[in-house]
Amino acid sequence: QVQLVESGGGLVQAGGSLRLSCVASGSIFGINVMGWYRQAPGKQRELVACMTSGGRTEYADSVKGRFTISRDSAKTVYVQMNSLKPEDTAVYYCNLVLPGDMEYWGKGTLVTVSS
Repeated sequence: QVQLVESGGGLVQAGGSLRLSCVASGSIFGINVMGWYRQAPGKQRELVACMTSGGRTEYADSVKGRFTISRDSAKTVYVQMNSLKPEDTAVYYCNLVLPGDMEYWGKGTLVTVSS
């Protein structure tokens, strides 16, 4: 059974930075995708950034140039968030998709950006 555990959320002032981490446990295999989604109050969950096991990345337009996703192993993914804005306030969820479209989610970590 795969489990994802996020860390690194918190309160930061606008213009500040945070780094979120996600560690997966269990069997991670094949070509897979790890990434981050977020959900703000009253809004739908949306993609922030993701990275394939081959290194291909995708970013939401709203975070391009400010956020950087990285992986240092098959089981760990980070997102470096710079120049944070109040509209980045949300619960950030780690996501993993394995071959066969098996999908897993973390429980989320709250990021609050004050103006």
